[in-house]
Amino acid sequence: MDIKDLQRENIKTLRPYSTARDEFKGEASIFLDANENSFGSPLPANYNRYPDPLQLDLKDAISKIKGVPIENTFLGNGSDEAIDLLFRAFCNPGKDNVIILPPTYGMYEVSANINDVEVRKVELLPNFQLDLEKIAEAIDANTKLIFICSPNNPTGNSIIRTDIETILANFKGLVVIDEAYINFAKQKTFIQELTEYANLVILQTFSKAWGLAALRLGMAFSSRPVIDILNKVKPPYNINQATQDLALAALQNIQQVNQWITLTVTERERLRTELAKLPLVKKVYPSDANFILVEVTDAIATYNSLMDKGIIVRDRSKVSLCEGCLRITVGTEAENTALIRVMGCEL
Repeated sequence: MDIKDLQRENIKTLRPYSTARDEFKGEASIFLDANENSFGSPLPANYNRYPDPLQLDLKDAISKIKGVPIENTFLGNGSDEAIDLLFRAFCNPGKDNVIILPPTYGMYEVSANINDVEVRKVELLPNFQLDLEKIAEAIDANTKLIFICSPNNPTGNSIIRTDIETILANFKGLVVIDEAYINFAKQKTFIQELTEYANLVILQTFSKAWGLAALRLGMAFSSRPVIDILNKVKPPYNINQATQDLALAALQNIQQVNQWITLTVTERERLRTELAKLPLVKKVYPSDANFILVEVTDAIATYNSLMDKGIIVRDRSKVSLCEGCLRITVGTEAENTALIRVMGCEL
């Protein structure tokens, strides 16, 4: 497979914006090339200079943790930027299509609609696994992307690995595996498969386990041709310097993050066990994420009652295959205890 054949014709000939920092090579002490404020910033730290457009220091630090070379790494303003750029680089508006597998993360469809790309929905099976036969039927010559969220949002389950490998081996477009919740799962990341599949794109994020949702920093890992194309179409300075600096500092605290992951998994199982005992709970689904899907007798009433008590969960009762369900994030021990008490005693 030649990835370059998948990209849009106009992207093949696109000349990306060249920044002042792209053009400069070598050492310098006086920078008069980018029309910046040479006096500094009205902040304790100076942010008057444009950031590294390719975030090389941050990518180097990430590579030491993830084991992925810099040239196979893209950083975006959240994973949402990488999702949008995949549409913009590989999908011709009004012609190409993508496949999503509901119930799943809503931004795949939103980005498709923004970019005028047809969405073909192949619903998951009742056990929230892939319907390989129907996926195969949905694919045609203009299918460019298949999005697989694993662990899946909002169901929380991991997708069977061999099913994903079947799609990777047989689909001639890009297979995008969204691993936003992989840190909480028993299933291993697909990162080790990057060298086997040129059409594999893996999305990960700093918003979940790393606790940096406010920084808006997402990662995409793929073959060199895919990463080169994403770098070609991205805005020149898509990751600001403050985010780069703070993320670099956070990467020094991996032990703390691992402790939080362990606590989250422990609390997730406690939450599942205790909620399953409550009269209003009909079913608690297994989860490999930092949330659980819970079917209750009256989802809207339960949602509203919890909101009245100052506890906010996510109503997923109108989502396909999630009828009557709430999605509940695993909180701290105290937060989870409060949720269990309110659902058990006051609703």
